[in-house]
Amino acid sequence: MDTRNTPEFVNWLRNSSPYIRAHRGRTFVVLLPGQALLDDSLPGLAQDLTLLTHLGVRLVLVHDINSQLQQRLEDAGHELAQANGMPVTDDTVLQFVREICGGARLDLEAVFSSGLATSAVAGPGLRLVSGNLVTARPLGMRDGVDHQHSGELRRVDSDAIRAQLDLGAMVILSPVGYSPTGELFYLDAGEVATGVAMALRADKLLLMTDGHTPVDAEGSGLEVMTPTEAEQTAASPSCPAELQRRLNDAVRACRGGVRRAHLINRQHDGALLQELYSRDGIGTLVTHDEYDAVRTATVDDIGGILRLITPLEAEGILAPRSREQLELLIDDFVVMERDGMVVACASLHEFSEATAGEIACVAVHPDYRSNNRGEVLLQMLELRARRRGLRRLFVLTTRTTHWFREQGFEPGRLEDIPVQRQALYNYQRRSRVLTKSLER
Repeated sequence: MDTRNTPEFVNWLRNSSPYIRAHRGRTFVVLLPGQALLDDSLPGLAQDLTLLTHLGVRLVLVHDINSQLQQRLEDAGHELAQANGMPVTDDTVLQFVREICGGARLDLEAVFSSGLATSAVAGPGLRLVSGNLVTARPLGMRDGVDHQHSGELRRVDSDAIRAQLDLGAMVILSPVGYSPTGELFYLDAGEVATGVAMALRADKLLLMTDGHTPVDAEGSGLEVMTPTEAEQTAASPSCPAELQRRLNDAVRACRGGVRRAHLINRQHDGALLQELYSRDGIGTLVTHDEYDAVRTATVDDIGGILRLITPLEAEGILAPRSREQLELLIDDFVVMERDGMVVACASLHEFSEATAGEIACVAVHPDYRSNNRGEVLLQMLELRARRRGLRRLFVLTTRTTHWFREQGFEPGRLEDIPVQRQALYNYQRRSRVLTKSLER
């Protein structure tokens, strides 16, 4: 079947267009686990990354070699010693690191070349560039242990990387760095990805995982975390080691100037595209930004508000409101938006002489009726009412009595609301009156 003609495809393309525009010209740094280079998911992931570049994204790809190195060490009967939570890279391990990094780069070049020739994004060749773009220094002696060829990031040649990105190339970096004297050091791939993202002031750090992503107490995936929340989750004894490392990478990046870090389970086919080009994504976003922004509405929000309330008006849940009415009362509204889409709204109509306010037009998009969005808007309006000196709130509702009761409203009478509002009461709707005192 030709999926281009299905409603699902059309809806996806329409909904993704704001993100295509927003991501064009942006710089993303992607961390790829070592296991991703060993299984069957790599060709699909290479096609997705190639598609990102065709959509105008500037990409730096940092690959890990953890899985390959562990397998090589096991086959050789050799052990990678650890001290102070850091590896001790002896001469044998360093030789393995050299061989694995060289092979990994060749494998990546091959799969990207193959992906271009066989996929729908075939076209002008995607240039891959790598080199001595990362300077390292030795970990040295720590608590009496010589870490030998293990190093830490010292400097990123951001100018050289930007020059290649400007030319349309994808930059590929391995978890190694060179000292000014020509020594090679084995680095932590997460540190490289994070350091490069900070040096470039990248717009996003995309941390691909082998399956571990943060969940809440009920086991549901977490959509958004602040750096502090991510740090607390990483510190939990129950946090898997891989997830702990990636969360700490995300925290460091956000506190180092990267606006957004994403944890994405690479085992979901197309997860990278779904995370970047859909409103809700599939991974976990770590950011200082307010993802669901709550603010006073403007006339530009009227279209979004109408899309929310029109279905509820048709069901008789809300009283009908015209665009003209909304324009006149728009200053009474607050909205919650996600990536430019109004997902919830509510209004407070003030009756100053009666020192009362009416809560009205509370609506939440069906896809976002979780995480207490309605309660958040109601709390904002209650705070606004208190600051304006109002003593009580009231609401007229036909179907949401129980929800308002849960928010502290009590059953009232028509006589309890301002006389001006009584005159407008619609007896056909038979709305129930609920009130809440703000003097407590």
